[in-house]
Amino acid sequence: MIPSMRSFLAIVLLASLSVSAQTKSQPKLAERPYMGWSSWSFLRGKVSEETVKAQVDVLFAAKLPDYGYRYINLDAGWSDGWDEHGIPKANLTKFPSGMDGFGQYLHSKGLHFGIYMMPGIDPKLYDANPIIEGTNAHIKDITITTLPGSTHKGSYKIDFSKPAARTYVFSMLRQFARWKVDFIKLDFVGPGGGNLPADNREELRVWHQAILATHRPIWLELSNWMSIDQAPLWRANANGWRIENDVECYPCGRSTDPAIKGNLTIWSKVVERFSDLRPWIAYAKPGGWNDLDSIEIGNGDKDGITPAERQTMFTLWAISCAPLYLGTDLTHMDPADLAILTNKNLIAINQAGVPASPLDIQQLRSKQQQAWFTKNRDGSFTLALFNLGPESADIKFDWRELDALRDTNFAARPPKLTDLVTNQDVPTPPSELNFTLDSHASRVFRLTPSR
Repeated sequence: MIPSMRSFLAIVLLASLSVSAQTKSQPKLAERPYMGWSSWSFLRGKVSEETVKAQVDVLFAAKLPDYGYRYINLDAGWSDGWDEHGIPKANLTKFPSGMDGFGQYLHSKGLHFGIYMMPGIDPKLYDANPIIEGTNAHIKDITITTLPGSTHKGSYKIDFSKPAARTYVFSMLRQFARWKVDFIKLDFVGPGGGNLPADNREELRVWHQAILATHRPIWLELSNWMSIDQAPLWRANANGWRIENDVECYPCGRSTDPAIKGNLTIWSKVVERFSDLRPWIAYAKPGGWNDLDSIEIGNGDKDGITPAERQTMFTLWAISCAPLYLGTDLTHMDPADLAILTNKNLIAINQAGVPASPLDIQQLRSKQQQAWFTKNRDGSFTLALFNLGPESADIKFDWRELDALRDTNFAARPPKLTDLVTNQDVPTPPSELNFTLDSHASRVFRLTPSR
């Protein structure tokens, strides 16, 4: 082999090894649940550049990005119509920097940029009937007006038997990639919750393909109350999926009762997740996660839930490896809320990506008191106890029951118990666990096997 060719091949080999090393050092998309803040719960459609920047300022003042809260996701309200090819445009009154400028602002701070979309064709877009970029087809040519385009009322289905339909979705994703979008929430996807029985399965596949074609790592989150019958499809084409309806208390916003007016959520919205999550647990793993909706902690006295309920909410989200994203007005965050949101032990469990599941213990089958358990990657275990009932209650079972359910050996060698909220060791009972929990309260422990 001549020297010049030998040198050329050596350079190619070194370059490929460098690329390989870089790829291995970079975390894969959705390797762990995302953490951040979303505009919907307290801003709703009033989202704007000014209001979001105020939240970002508090985010940094509280040092929340240091704990992993880095996604800033704009929900509904950021857009204002479409361009000449039917691609959504920013509302420049609300976002004078435009989406590209606002994205640059977030990226300059080391944050990720998310936007909100819905499937289907909006009737106003249908009436405008713009030409689809790179084709001779118009929006009306790819629209089926007799079928719903999403599970939300007021949209038309896209006809993917028409080649221009796929071209249209790809053109939208190219624009989002030019804005350097990192996250898209695709809302009212069917089969699932909402008002109409829409079927967006083919559209979802095209969205997924269009994202891959951008060569940009864009997280795709599906909403809301997705059908578990389609869980393998959601997992194959998205990075997260909402397993329940909205966590917000919408009647609270309309209430004239000063005790609840303006509250973001209520306990019943939190507690229903405990049962609805169960059949989804097996689908949570690197690449895609079960979304329990936003965490309504950090809104001061307008969270709508008690301090004990806030801790229970965060504990369930953390141990189930759900995305940890805040829906609150962080300018109202108090020190107690901040302490919950920055618990390093629970965040570490969440980010490790090994979701807990409930123990089927005889004494706990009323579902008012529950115990959730998982084995951690380091060989320790996480045990969370919940009292979902209206009164204080004892949660007790012996080590033999746990041994029989999860192949542990704690009856013979009781583990060391560490309270993950206080970070304090707890005396280990020799045979029976027995803790009294107040109404709606929780305890969560690390169990370290004896050596």
